[in-house]
Amino acid sequence: MSVIEPTVTQKFHDSFIENNKLNALQRGVVKNGITASAQNQQAEVNNVPVFSVDITTGKVANQKQSGRCWMFAALNTFRHKMINSFNLKDFELSQNYTFFWDKYEKSNYFYENIIATADQELDSRKVAFLLATPQQDGGQWDMIVSLFQKYGVVPKTAMPESSNSSNSRDLNNYLNKKLRKDATILRELITAGKSAAEVQAVKETMLEEVYNFLATSLGTPPETFDFEYRDEEKNYHLDQKLTPQSFYEKYVGVNLDDYVSVINAPTADKPYNQTYTVEMLGNVVGGKEVKYINVDMSTFKKLAVAQLEQGESVWFGCDVGQSSTRDSGIMSLDAYDMNDLFDIDFTMTKAQRLDFGESLMTHAMVLTGVDVIDGTSTKWKVENSWGEKVGDKGFFVMSDAWMDEYTYQIVIRKELLSKELQEVWKQEPTVLAPWDPMGALA
Repeated sequence: MSVIEPTVTQKFHDSFIENNKLNALQRGVVKNGITASAQNQQAEVNNVPVFSVDITTGKVANQKQSGRCWMFAALNTFRHKMINSFNLKDFELSQNYTFFWDKYEKSNYFYENIIATADQELDSRKVAFLLATPQQDGGQWDMIVSLFQKYGVVPKTAMPESSNSSNSRDLNNYLNKKLRKDATILRELITAGKSAAEVQAVKETMLEEVYNFLATSLGTPPETFDFEYRDEEKNYHLDQKLTPQSFYEKYVGVNLDDYVSVINAPTADKPYNQTYTVEMLGNVVGGKEVKYINVDMSTFKKLAVAQLEQGESVWFGCDVGQSSTRDSGIMSLDAYDMNDLFDIDFTMTKAQRLDFGESLMTHAMVLTGVDVIDGTSTKWKVENSWGEKVGDKGFFVMSDAWMDEYTYQIVIRKELLSKELQEVWKQEPTVLAPWDPMGALA
């Protein structure tokens, strides 16, 4: 290894001090910060929020201080359908209800993975991966499907937000403490030679404690409820004694098995037109397997456009923190000009960013519009879940070039796939490692 000699550092220092341009930049960046100094107003001019295809959605929701974007995005796609079908205003489905069952199921999923890896050393990569984050707020499309199919959904009035769903830090902290403590007990039982039945009996006691912890923190999920509302014409409606499952069937009515997750991951280990899954990625044991089909970006965008043109919004996952402005809601490669500000080339390819840990999916939102000019998409309308104080009343504009570089997943009706891709979808997926970037939770 080569040390840094003081003479080298002194040379750098003297060169900086003598450079008037760098000194001027220093004053601006020290005073205003890096992103503010690099922000490019032309990005707003290039991304005017007008779209040739624009779906009616109502007001945006707000996940507040939680990582439930994937959940909000999925529920929002249902909300769009219900607003149009039942003439609703300012309607939301209960995110807290789905949050409760996700935490409950993730706890069991963690326990089962701890039991399955009990023969491995604590410092094995898989066990260390499990213990690093026993559970978290994020998730994948197929995970939310598993929850909807098992537990249904309810309107927000049936299980409103709670302090701990709106700000989940304490809940996650103490739930993970419990799960790690329980992991020590489960591994000790298995090491001591206890039978599978004995281990499962202890796990059931642990699950009851998890249920009580969640019910105390989030409220008790309703088994039955009444759905009471007035539509946009002020007409009164009352539907009594619904269950979460019957409400889903009657008011949402979406066959979730008709949808597939399409990704764009241009890395050498994931050839296009093949399917993939990720080991130890899930929430509901016995639920829907997380599965993707990897396609080139041109196909990816054509599928998204096709679904939007048919009046249906699109759940998608991206790396939202890259080259995007929170205040004006612009997601564009020219939102900031860091290369010019620092005279450093930060450019990497999409594949390089995935392979070297520079980017992965961090956030899920909904595509609700697209601007198509001469048959080509130019920019996209994005419904976020950060409330109305960001972007244009909560909506963002994503440039087509930004989508190319930082969007990784969309959820599309299977019938929109070509016949060739529908056949590919039937294949058994290649299993990726638990830490693969395509296993990142939005």
